[in-house]
Amino acid sequence: MANSKYAGIVVDAKTGKTLYASSADAYRYPASLTKIMTLYVVFEELSAGRLTLNSRLKVSKYAAGRPPSKLGLKPGKTIKVKDAILALVTKSANDVATVVAENISGSEKKFAQRMTSTARSLGMKKTTFRNPHGLPNSGQRTTARDMATLGRAIQEHYPQYYGYFKTRSYKYNGRTYGNHNKLLGRVKGVDGIKTGYIRASGFNLVTSVNRNGRQIVAVVMGGRSGASRNAQMTKLISRYLSKASRGKKTVPMIAKRSGAPIFVASALAQPPLPREKPGSTQKPASGAPMVLAFNAAEKPIVAPVPTPSVASVTTASVKTEPVTVPGFGDAVPIPPKIVKQRFDETFAVATALPPIRRESPDLDLTTNSVSKKALLDAARADVTRRTTSQPDSEGRPIPAKTITVETVKIETVPAPEVTASNVKVAAASATALPVVESQSKDDTVTVATSDTPDIEPGWQVQIAASETENQAVALLKKAKARTGAALRGRSPYTEPVEANGQTLYRARFVGFKNKTAARKACSTLKKAKFACFAIYQ
Repeated sequence: MANSKYAGIVVDAKTGKTLYASSADAYRYPASLTKIMTLYVVFEELSAGRLTLNSRLKVSKYAAGRPPSKLGLKPGKTIKVKDAILALVTKSANDVATVVAENISGSEKKFAQRMTSTARSLGMKKTTFRNPHGLPNSGQRTTARDMATLGRAIQEHYPQYYGYFKTRSYKYNGRTYGNHNKLLGRVKGVDGIKTGYIRASGFNLVTSVNRNGRQIVAVVMGGRSGASRNAQMTKLISRYLSKASRGKKTVPMIAKRSGAPIFVASALAQPPLPREKPGSTQKPASGAPMVLAFNAAEKPIVAPVPTPSVASVTTASVKTEPVTVPGFGDAVPIPPKIVKQRFDETFAVATALPPIRRESPDLDLTTNSVSKKALLDAARADVTRRTTSQPDSEGRPIPAKTITVETVKIETVPAPEVTASNVKVAAASATALPVVESQSKDDTVTVATSDTPDIEPGWQVQIAASETENQAVALLKKAKARTGAALRGRSPYTEPVEANGQTLYRARFVGFKNKTAARKACSTLKKAKFACFAIYQ
């Protein structure tokens, strides 16, 4: 019977030629192959001088509680970077992976975002990381080809540290841990690099072989057992190593591409000039509200101001219809300071809309459950009504101005299920949200910071993504007060997210035991005029 989980690839490291491939571009779960990227980031930090091999990493309670395989680190203790590297290479310790993530990026989530960004820079287009260890997460996916790319890149970029992958055993606190890669010392020329296994993935292995002037990187994913995986890898090495080149390396080094745009001063045909002289006081905004949005899906429209003629910026005429409502579809609101007050007013109009009933009872409670066209039409009508109430000197209504600026569209990482990152803005109160100055023990809102451990994975309900933390906190309090017992025992929680240079604050309730409980709470919230969606994260 064919193994549906199987995927494999063999790449000539000198020429870059694919010598063998089977389902090499199909999505697979990386399991502990994830730790290759975790180590890549560690090597990045070492090379940048932000860490040394003797740097000590502090162990949090959350990290110590990660499930096996683990070293059994204790909260409050520390571990040297060198020991962390060896523990990841040999024992594949999950607690150590989390320690590394928290000490470098503040949390597993932020570290995973860096891992994914690094993967993109290496050309790993189909890889998404959600955690630093590879424990089960349906959104954490890769391909055999991407893993081969990573296996080559970590050798090319950090040869001074790659030797750690040859380690066959490691002693820590009186205990000796053997490397899970059983091909080390058994198959001639094998010099690393990493194994992985979870039930959903099967048995995975990335191997590097350097023998008789030939070098290959091979990947086997989805093995039914460790023994069958090792046997398949040995077979691939035997069959394809001889087909690899013995000549000089001809393939270019895997480049780390930066996602940041390149500014070329000479490309500015008409450099834009400031509207006000330096040191002058900006006049307060007046007239009809202006709606600013970044929308890659529509024709870009900008104010008639001289703009640099670079690829990322285009110009067109100003139009007044239809009114653009920020926060829906691909629109990401980024208000400049000079119209901040007016943008807040428009934002309140957009977030005041009552929830639209789902189009089909079979749909999940996500942003796809709401008719965005209906939301846009209703919001545009509301904005038009508010902004045309004052006629001009001849009795004609003054239409709202719309300025839309094209920007680089945020990349959507493919994942098998909807996540909170798909949601741009969803809120449910048009009134000004007060700053929360004090709250009772029963009404405490957890505010995520770099020192806050990630909450345990589970079902959550999000009701908004606000512009300020105070707005998110106040909205959570209001929702809890209006829904009574429906949210009793659920923890209100806010966390910042970055969207094209702007920070938004998610407003969520966490701690639901299952999907049914989360959807039930969402139903109650909708009856109380709050938009919401349920998500597992």
